Formats: sequence, C-alpha cells, structure tokens
Amino acid sequence: MKFPPATHLVLMVSGERRQAEALREEVAGVLAPLGLRLSPEKTRVVHIDEGFDFLGFTIRRQRKRGTQKYFIYTKPSKKAIQSIKDKVRGKVNRSTLHLDLDKLLTSLNRMMRGWANYFRYGVSKQVFHAVDQQAWHRLAKWIHHKHSRLSWSELRRRFCRPGTWTIAHNGVEFTGASSVKVTRYRYRGSTIPTPWTPRPAAAAIGG
Repeated sequence: MKFPPATHLVLMVSGERRQAEALREEVAGVLAPLGLRLSPEKTRVVHIDEGFDFLGFTIRRQRKRGTQKYFIYTKPSKKAIQSIKDKVRGKVNRSTLHLDLDKLLTSLNRMMRGWANYFRYGVSKQVFHAVDQQAWHRLAKWIHHKHSRLSWSELRRRFCRPGTWTIAHNGVEFTGASSVKVTRYRYRGSTIPTPWTPRPAAAAIGG
C-alpha cells in the first residue's frame, strides 16, 4: 500500500539544539511504521532568530523597530515575492501588446489579488506595496511600447485616472495586491480549541 507524501510540519522546541534534534529523530520513528519519512533535503533545525520558510512565508523573531521588544513576524518569503513578480513579467511584456489595456488590467488584478489573499494574514502591507510598484512600472513601459508615438504626459492624460498616477482604461483601474486588506491574527495563546482541549463536565440537574 502506497501512502501520499507527508504534509509540511513545524515542531517548536523551548530548549537547546540537541533537544530539537532528538525530537526530529523521535518524529522520524513515529512516521516510519506508516511508510513515511522526513525529507533530508527539507528538514532543518534552526533557531527562531535565524528564521525559516514555511508554506510561502518566512517566520522569524525580530526586534520591533523603535523598541527593545522581540516578536515573531510572518512575512511573504523572498521566493514567494519573486514568484509573483515573475508572473507579472509573464503577463506584461511585448508579447501581450496586442491586448487591450482594460483586458490586461482585469487579468493582472485578478492574479495579484489571488496571490495577496493568501498572504494577507502576514506582515504583508509593505510587500504588497513593493510588488504593486514593480507591476506599475512594467505597465507604464507596456503602454509606452504600445503607444510609442505618445509623450509621457499624453500617456498619463489618456491612461491614468484624472489627477493621479493610477493606470486605468475603460473603467478598469490597476488595483494590484494592495487592494487586499491585511488582516493580522490576534494572539490567543492556549484559548485556541484543539481536539485535546478538555470539555467542561456536564452538570447533572435533579428534579
């Protein structure tokens, strides 16, 4: 009987490196009878201050700017950021100059909004802005190549919302990743229910 590959998992240890390594071996022993094993290439023992990537996020403890307090920050990883930039590059280039701008904006907004929805629970606001900036510059160059006889001032007048630098055409605006609101999880500690959370004993009511 074949088993599917094991899912990704993170084990946190409040202790020393040797204790984390011992736990890794213990987990490997639990998985072995199930026909599963830890991937040597993907299994690492790291300190939380060093950080690690997990499911597209980089998780790391850092000092909060302007304070001496340290917090765990969860941000889109460099690989995830590069992935969306590559996808933008794949849509906004000379090979797509035949498209109408509004159609390109619709497709681009949908793709970037989908990416941002996944990462909206992390510390992602600045990342969303940076990704949008890169996409905006590619769009501006795309428009300039498509309408090479127009000056930059004419391009802005024709393809930006009046009084702004927001690229728009036929009622469709470039909204990018920043159109998705970042929603941070509130720390709830041990109040998060789990299958092992004891339930209160039922009270017997006599008549």
